[in-house]
Amino acid sequence: MIAPAKRLWEYRHVLRTTAFNDLRARYLGTSFGLVWLILYPLLFLGMYGTVYSQVLRIEVVGLSQLEYIQIIFCGLVPFIGFSEALSTGVPSVMGNSGLIRNTMFPIELISVKVVLTSAMPMAVSLFLLHLFLWSQGTFHIAQLCVPLYLGVQIVFSVGLIWLLSALTVFINDIAQLIGIVILFLMIVSPIAYTIDMVPDSLRPFLYPNPLFYMITLYRDAAFFGSFNFELFVIFSSVSVVMFSLGWIVFVRLKPVFSDYV
Repeated sequence: MIAPAKRLWEYRHVLRTTAFNDLRARYLGTSFGLVWLILYPLLFLGMYGTVYSQVLRIEVVGLSQLEYIQIIFCGLVPFIGFSEALSTGVPSVMGNSGLIRNTMFPIELISVKVVLTSAMPMAVSLFLLHLFLWSQGTFHIAQLCVPLYLGVQIVFSVGLIWLLSALTVFINDIAQLIGIVILFLMIVSPIAYTIDMVPDSLRPFLYPNPLFYMITLYRDAAFFGSFNFELFVIFSSVSVVMFSLGWIVFVRLKPVFSDYV
């Protein structure tokens, strides 16, 4: 954990600059430019909320239709940020083979840059989500924990992408499977439901999924106004382990990348 953290701190200015440049380049030449940072989450959340409230017409006991939509949004925003980082980060080494022997910008920083670039639109989405919640009178002191959860999510995502992007150099099928994996995670993760809606017999199947802890933490803080210390410890521990494991695997495999790309 210490070695990769020191490496990232050493290149912090470069990472910040390149992440902002990538974000600008993504919207450069479009009609709305950086306004897409606001439009994209609004369109996606609006579509998702419409499907569940107007098409599927799901009703939850004890919750109004609007409250149910808010619950969905609290889970969907962090998932969108995670899925975007994963889909662009896994093939990042193969897509930047010219940096494999680069010492000015080491290839392991590409994964971090991808996560940071995805985290910025997510931060905007989280802010818009809270504006929406506040407009409905939902104020909680626990909402101050959301930036902390975002930091832990970044640590988890970086480690996971280090691991998968390194393995993708040798197993190209991983990059092809990511779309299916993201769709699977979207279905099994508690985006449109809470743990209280899950039968007791099925709850054990939620626990192996790290996104269960991540999404529940965001939702508990933003909507229900609670801080679940146990879930936070579990997700933080998983994130630290994933961060360290991803770094170890990436550094061990890095010397032979050039033989496969």
